[in-house]
Amino acid sequence: MVRVIFLHPDLGIGGAERLIVDAALALQTRRHSVKLYTAHHDPSHCFKETSDGTLEVITAGDWLPRSVFGYCYALCAYLRMVYVTLYLILFSREQYDVIVCDQISACIPFLKIRRSKILFYCHFPDLLLTKRQSFLKKLYRAPIDWLEEKTTGMADCIVVNSNFTAETFKQTFSTLSDVQPEVLYPSLNFSAFNATIEPAGDLIPSGVKTLFLSINRYERKKNLGLAIEAMGELKTKLSDDKWQNVHLVMAGGYDDRVVENREHYEELVALSEQHGLGDHVTFLRSFSDAQKLTLLDNCTCLLYTPSNEHFGIVPIEAMYMNRPVIAVNSGGPLETIAHKQTGFLCEPTAASFASAMERFAREPDLRDRLGRAGRDRVINNFSFRAFGNKLEKLVKRVNRL
Repeated sequence: MVRVIFLHPDLGIGGAERLIVDAALALQTRRHSVKLYTAHHDPSHCFKETSDGTLEVITAGDWLPRSVFGYCYALCAYLRMVYVTLYLILFSREQYDVIVCDQISACIPFLKIRRSKILFYCHFPDLLLTKRQSFLKKLYRAPIDWLEEKTTGMADCIVVNSNFTAETFKQTFSTLSDVQPEVLYPSLNFSAFNATIEPAGDLIPSGVKTLFLSINRYERKKNLGLAIEAMGELKTKLSDDKWQNVHLVMAGGYDDRVVENREHYEELVALSEQHGLGDHVTFLRSFSDAQKLTLLDNCTCLLYTPSNEHFGIVPIEAMYMNRPVIAVNSGGPLETIAHKQTGFLCEPTAASFASAMERFAREPDLRDRLGRAGRDRVINNFSFRAFGNKLEKLVKRVNRL
């Protein structure tokens, strides 16, 4: 048995959080000791395994600010993560063999005070996730970017979520050119998706025959406006009769504490009105796991709009639920979606997405045909068992160092 501590900044709802929860579950089911330490955990806004007692979660430092008057989010996130780390090593009296941390590597030097053995999961280099449009922003980010590269290299094992991220890692962190990250694809815990599907109720308007679904956080980098613009383009391609039965559900991770979530939601609503989509778009801010299954079960196709997404777990979820995916032809989707077999890889333009969407509106059998192929692909390549087996090997290897 290996005693493993997971360090994660915020155990909310998102792809990174889903991966950490699945990683903890995978090790726990293999009889390893697992605990999760985080700066924030809201039982009403999290994955149920972290609130129903399945996984033990310890919170420290939530009193620290998330920003300074709406700025310095990265700096505050670093300070919160460092506080959680200091709480773990100085005050918790926790005994552990391996630390698994992700997103923020600034905690690693403090963990090395106790000569901790560390596996760092790099979802994507943080320095590539924010724009530097002003001199002050460049000045502010410079030491943070340097610290990210320096501290990431201090981990005993570095793991990434796709070959795309592995290549990006090498190009971004030039001083770590001798490091070969391990690729560990995120996976699905199939049992969670085999649950009984609840009735759609008010989630989906009645009479809809072609339902497009977008699931992603309300963040501008997710390019959610592309789905709405594609719907506007699709409207011009279909007869009034066919258009009448087409609908889009924009389901997004939403946290009222996050200014961007609130602002971007309003922007998307305005964009929908601008394109005259009226009652053809439903906006859903946050949702339960049961509601997500209902949406996936009832949709015709998933729209996945981010460009250069490092992996993207939602397309995997959709394909397992027998639903095809239309995604941008870059980043992780190139490794998860088989073009014209499990969905379509398109240019990040409304016209390109709308052309693929039109096929589903005109060819009702396309959903089931591509959907079945998608499910087979997920089972063969992204199973929870394969994920857990590789993770356990990596953790044991780090423990032997």
